[in-house]
Amino acid sequence: MATEMVLSHRPGVPRGEVLSEAELEELAQRKPPSKTSVRGCLRKARCSASTAKSLLFRFLPVLRWLPRYPVKDWLLGDITSGFSVGIMHLPQGLAYALLAGLPPVTGLYSSFYPVFLYFFFGTSRHNSVGPFAVISVMIGSVTESLLPSEKFFISVNGSNTTIVDEVKRDAERVQLVATITILSGVFQVALGLLQFGFVVTYLSDPLVRGYTTAASVHVLISQLKNVFGVSVGEYSGPLSLFKTFIEICRKLPQTNVGTLVTAIIAMVAIFIVKELNHKFASKLPMPIPIELITIIISTGISYGVDLKSKFGISVVGDIPSGLKPPVVPKTTYFGQVVGNAFAIAIVGYAICISLGKIFALKHGYKVDSNQELIALGLSNFLGGFFQCFAISCSMSRSLVQESTGGNSQVAGVLSSLVILVTILKIGELFRDLPKAILAAIIIVNLKGMFKQFTDFRTLWKSNRVDLMIWIVTFVATLLLNLDIGLGASVAFALLTVIFRTQLPHYSLLGRVADTEVYKDVAEYQKAQEIPGVKIFRSSSTLYFANVEMYAEALKKKSGINVDRLIAKKKKVLRKLKKHTRMVKPRLPPSLQATEAECNGPGVAVIELSGEESSAPAEPTLRSLGLPQPDFHAVILDFSSLNFVDTVSIKIVKNIFRDFREIEVDVFVASSSVLAQLERGNFFSSTITKQCFFPSVHDAVLHISGEQHTAPVRTCPGSPHHRHGEGQPSRPLSSSPSPQAHLSTKM
Repeated sequence: MATEMVLSHRPGVPRGEVLSEAELEELAQRKPPSKTSVRGCLRKARCSASTAKSLLFRFLPVLRWLPRYPVKDWLLGDITSGFSVGIMHLPQGLAYALLAGLPPVTGLYSSFYPVFLYFFFGTSRHNSVGPFAVISVMIGSVTESLLPSEKFFISVNGSNTTIVDEVKRDAERVQLVATITILSGVFQVALGLLQFGFVVTYLSDPLVRGYTTAASVHVLISQLKNVFGVSVGEYSGPLSLFKTFIEICRKLPQTNVGTLVTAIIAMVAIFIVKELNHKFASKLPMPIPIELITIIISTGISYGVDLKSKFGISVVGDIPSGLKPPVVPKTTYFGQVVGNAFAIAIVGYAICISLGKIFALKHGYKVDSNQELIALGLSNFLGGFFQCFAISCSMSRSLVQESTGGNSQVAGVLSSLVILVTILKIGELFRDLPKAILAAIIIVNLKGMFKQFTDFRTLWKSNRVDLMIWIVTFVATLLLNLDIGLGASVAFALLTVIFRTQLPHYSLLGRVADTEVYKDVAEYQKAQEIPGVKIFRSSSTLYFANVEMYAEALKKKSGINVDRLIAKKKKVLRKLKKHTRMVKPRLPPSLQATEAECNGPGVAVIELSGEESSAPAEPTLRSLGLPQPDFHAVILDFSSLNFVDTVSIKIVKNIFRDFREIEVDVFVASSSVLAQLERGNFFSSTITKQCFFPSVHDAVLHISGEQHTAPVRTCPGSPHHRHGEGQPSRPLSSSPSPQAHLSTKM
C-alpha cells in the first residue's frame, strides 16, 4: 500500500530540517475552525432577485434549457423518438396496471401525468419515466395483501354461488395505490430538498441488480396464472411466491388451452421481432412496434371471434375514456403503507438515477441527483391525485428514446401526448384485449433482467463479497417478499461493510531503496524496514468496532508481548519498592564492600547528595533486568483515517502510554484528523503535536537523525525526552545499575 510522501521544511533552510504538525501550524498559520452563526445563516438566506432566480432555475430546469433548445438539430429526432416511446407506453401501461392488480386505465394515466410533469422538473435528457415492472409488482404485493379479492365476494341472485365484485375491488385498490404513490412522492421530495440524494448509495449495484432479478422472478410467477388461464389465491408475506407457484402447479390440469396458445403465439412473435429490432437497429429508422401491433391484432381477433364467450379467454374489460378529476386519497391507509411507500420511493429513485447517470456520462451532461429526487417525487405526488401508481424509469423505453434520436424531454412530452389521445379517444377500443397478450408482453420484457444472472461469473472473478450481496439479496427477496427482502438486503450489505472495516489489512511498511516511498514489507521484496523503527498501517479507518483489533494487531506486529512486558515491569517495581523500604538509609562499612563486590569490578556506586539524591532517576528496563525491545520508535501511518470517535481516541492514547512504558516513542504520520483529535481532548502535556508529522518519511527522518541543521526533537513525556533531551536513540548504560542488582536478587 503506497503512502504519499511530502518532506516539509522551512523556506530558506536546507531540506534536512523536518517540521512537526505543531511547527507547521505555526509556520502556515492554520485558521481556527469556522463557527457558523445564526446571523451568518440568515445573511446567506437573505432573499434577492438573483437568489430567487437561481432557485427558480434550480427547481425548474426546463427554464434553463428550453430557451436554448436547438430546434433545427433536435426537434425532428425528438418527434420520432416521442412517437416511438408513446407507442411502447400504451401496451406497457396496460400490462403493468394488470401486474399491479389495478384496472388498465390507471396504467394509461401513469403513462401520461408523471411523464408530462417530469418534463418540467427532470434533469436527465434521455430517461423515459413511467410504469416499470419492478415497481408495479411491489405495488401489486401491497394491493393483494391489504385488499385481496376474497374481501369482495358477493352472492349471485341470493344463491350460494359467489363472485368477485371487481368494480368495488378496483375502486378500493385505486384509492390504496393513490395513497402509496402520494406517500412515495412525499418521501422523494423531502429527501431531495434535504439534499439526501446520496441515500441511494446505500443500494449498491450488486444489491440493485440482485433485487431487480428477484423481482423479475416475482413478476414471472405472478403472470403464469394469466398464461395458463387459471385462477389462484392472492398470497402475501414471506414465502408467498412459492405458495403461488405451488398452487399454479396444482391447477395445471385446469389450464385453458385457448389462453395458453394465445400467450405462446404472442410471446414467440414479440420475442422474434424484438431480436430483429436489436440486430438491425442501425438500419431501421425506428424499432418495429411489435407490442402495439400484437395488441391491435389480438384485440381485433378477440372482438371478431368472441374469444371470451367461445373459449373462456379472459379479457381486459371496459376502459373508460376521458380524464377523471383529482381525488383525495384515504388517510386511513397512511399508517399501513408508509413502509412500502418508502421502499418504493427508494427503489424507484435508485433505478432512475442509475439510468440517468449512464446516459449523462455517455452524452456529456450532468444529472443532479437531488433534483432527480424532487422531479420523481413531484411526478408521483401530483400523479397520485389522478389515479396514477408510482413510476420509475424503464431501460427498454429509455434505450428506444435514445436510439431513435431523442435528445431532450421534449420526446417525453410528445410520448405523453400519444397516451393522452389514447385515453380520450382510443382506449375504449381495447376492451376485448386478452389478458394473456399483456402477460406475454410483460414476460418478454423481463429478458433484460434475467440476463443479470450472468453477474455470477463476473462477480465470482472480480469481488466475491459483492457476489455474496447479490445472492443474499436475490434469495431474501424471493423468500421474504419484495418489501422485507429489500430491508434485509440493505442490512446485509451494510454488515459486509462493517465486517470489512473490522477485518482490515494490517501491515508493516519499509522504505524502498533510494526513494521516499514506503511499502508493505510482506508484499514487496525491495521494501526494507528502518532499523529500530516499526511503521504500522491499517487499510481502514479507526472507530469503535475495530480500534481494539488495531491495537492488538500493532502489538502483535511489533514482535514483542507489550502487555506482558509492562506487567513484568510493574511487578519488579513493586518488589523494588518493597525492598527499598526494608533497607536502611545507610549501610554499615562492612556491607559497603560487599555491595561493591556484588556490583562487579569496575562499577562505581555514586552517591548523590542534596536535591539530586532526593530525586533518583526513573528505573529503565535495562536497570530492572528486563528484556528491551529491538526497536525504539513506532510510527502510526494514519493516511487511511477519515474520522475518529471517542473510543478510538481513547485507545490511541493507551497505545502511546503502553509503548512509552516499554521505552518506545510513538509518532503519527499523514494524519487528516487533527481537528477531530483536538475536539476529543487527545492532546496533553505528554502527547503533543510534536509527535505528528505530515508524512511517514518526515517522521522517519526525525527519528533516524538524518537531519543536519537541527537537533532531533522528541515528544514531551516520551522515554527519550525524560532520559535525555535531544537524544536520537535510547540511552544505553555500560553496566547494570543497583536496581538491576536488586531485581536479580529478587
